[in-house]
Amino acid sequence: MTLLAFGINHTTAPLALRERVAFAPENLHAAMQEACAHAGLAEVAILSTCNRTEIYANSENDAATIQAWLVSHTAIEADDLAKSYYCYQDQEAVRHMMKVAGGLDSLVLGEPQILGQMKSAFASAKEAGTLGAELHATFQQVFNIAKRVRTETAIGENPVSVAYAAVSLAQQIFSNLKQDTALLIGAGETIELVARHLAEQGIKHIIVANRTLDRAQRLAAEFNGEAILLADIPEQLHRADIVISSTASQLPLLGKGAVESALKKRKHKPMFMLDIAVPRDIEEQVGELDDVYLYTVDDLHAVIDENKKSRVAAADQAEEIINEGVEQFLRHQRALNAVATVKAYRQKAEQMRDAELQKALRTLQSGANPEQVLQQLARNLTNKLIHSPTAVLKEASAGSRHHVLQVAQELFDLTLPDLSSPPKESVNSVADHSSAASEPQ
Repeated sequence: MTLLAFGINHTTAPLALRERVAFAPENLHAAMQEACAHAGLAEVAILSTCNRTEIYANSENDAATIQAWLVSHTAIEADDLAKSYYCYQDQEAVRHMMKVAGGLDSLVLGEPQILGQMKSAFASAKEAGTLGAELHATFQQVFNIAKRVRTETAIGENPVSVAYAAVSLAQQIFSNLKQDTALLIGAGETIELVARHLAEQGIKHIIVANRTLDRAQRLAAEFNGEAILLADIPEQLHRADIVISSTASQLPLLGKGAVESALKKRKHKPMFMLDIAVPRDIEEQVGELDDVYLYTVDDLHAVIDENKKSRVAAADQAEEIINEGVEQFLRHQRALNAVATVKAYRQKAEQMRDAELQKALRTLQSGANPEQVLQQLARNLTNKLIHSPTAVLKEASAGSRHHVLQVAQELFDLTLPDLSSPPKESVNSVADHSSAASEPQ
């Protein structure tokens, strides 16, 4: 079974391509179950954000299987996916997952939201029944390392995030936000962060629009704002100087006609619009209007690059932690390989013990001296346990396979006697004793 991390992200594919493979939250369970059933994946979890769609899986198949399933399940063309996907296997897959969870692979270096998004992907896979023991253990190791990155480095100290970059970009258009009204479309974590940053910059008024009014009201109440439904946006749009949208809608919420009507009511006073949703919430044609400054998540690169500099040193330290995490993961995987051998060895030892114990009990029942019976039990059991290893060591020594002797010394925690003194008992004599003990009595 191979661990795979397959996906596309902001560095390998433009927004127009990423939005074709985005999974709506309500469709995730069915998609993961279908991937297991039709793509031959033993375990699977899907992470879908504005900057990436990634599939984490355990499978006996290779990347081509996932690639074919993704083409059949989404709107992406096979040629487009072939040019933009990446796929990591086993330890490199673990390394990639750790970098993603730690924010080292994000558009905003060190941004904290991605860890929560990965935890949500983990929870969704668990609920869908597509998360098995191996992928579960992998995620736990990934989360542990991401936590270390957060607590042991300064990568998350400065407020650099998509939300922060969004507000910074708005400030470049409107230098003084204290006279402006912001319309925030959606009520998720990113919009909440945007609202918080806007409030810190003294925004005059916040309007929160959401599919459900209750959630919009809860968020708006934190900032003394106003809540409306998505259906109310066309009537209220003219009031907004700043529009920032981030929903999980699969279709655009704002079209060119609605924005044109709002601009007429505003007497063509400029509007700043930032669409950070994938798929996009605002039609691309809105950007053709003269009085609209329309940006997408991909336009945040310049703002974010400025803020990355303070996190570069911390990223180097985070890479070291990730290297340690990958090594820990590999040690754990290698340890699992010994489980079958350990079980077989224990079973064999227990069979020897039971056989010698029964023999000793029969001897005691016949009236033999208990002390002599116990001594014979200990001697027989010891000789039987060391018989096979002794025979192998003797053969290895004769064949100059010294590495076997070295492994045995480590395995049995042996301290060798001083070779300048004559040995009390040779390997041959021990072998003779153990051979004798293994003969039927």
